[in-house]
Amino acid sequence: MLSRLTRTQALAVCALPVAALVATAVFAPLPFSLAQPGMTADVLGENKGTAVITVSGAPTRRTSGQLRMTTIEATNPDAHVSLGQVIDAWFATDRAVMPRDSVYPSGESTEEIQKHNTEQMKQSQDAATEAALDYLHMNDKGVEVTLRLADVGGPSAGLLFTLGIIDKLHGDGSGGDLTGGRTVAGTGTIAADGTVGAVGGVALKTQAARRDGATVFLVPRAECADARAELPKGLRLIPVTNLKGAVNALTALRKGTGAVPAC
Repeated sequence: MLSRLTRTQALAVCALPVAALVATAVFAPLPFSLAQPGMTADVLGENKGTAVITVSGAPTRRTSGQLRMTTIEATNPDAHVSLGQVIDAWFATDRAVMPRDSVYPSGESTEEIQKHNTEQMKQSQDAATEAALDYLHMNDKGVEVTLRLADVGGPSAGLLFTLGIIDKLHGDGSGGDLTGGRTVAGTGTIAADGTVGAVGGVALKTQAARRDGATVFLVPRAECADARAELPKGLRLIPVTNLKGAVNALTALRKGTGAVPAC
């Protein structure tokens, strides 16, 4: 009994279960995913030897500069994430701690999640094509667009796909490139009507963009604060809410005339 122990002995005995709880917390798996900057890909060029955008049924133009879609890399849904890893990532600027359910739908297997992400990517590609051709007033029955991007899922490349299609078919409308010869990166979903939607992991995507040479980053306006949080030096943020605004901003930036939105 504790009453028969000295104070030092009693504290030592009480400390045992506390130490056990701490050890369990440190090594037990937690419901979090760890994320870091992922790959980027120029939608105007090739990815793993295959053209990202292919157009048939209409002439295309030679482009300069790059339009880079951005990604994050997250731990697998069944990965063991410990308290120690969470603490390390919490204080790192190039990593983030995210609730697992915000990254992966709860209760789904790895195979189901991969299928879900693939379906989202396909829907995003279809919406990007529809939005681009509608913006250009072109008939989708006469123009066929094929989008290929290996090993990437989800809808967050929608805006960049759309801009890539427009740049290949039309440029800025006056003979110039949307990029102005720059490396432009960004993120954002796209709806068929041109509405740009928010995504996750923007602060990590800006780091991936700057790492791969981007000097301009298109971000959904609702996520300006997140994008500014860990903004790399030398990267300019341009907030967008719709496709027309994105095109107008890039055109104004290229020509050096007109107002370019800022976060």
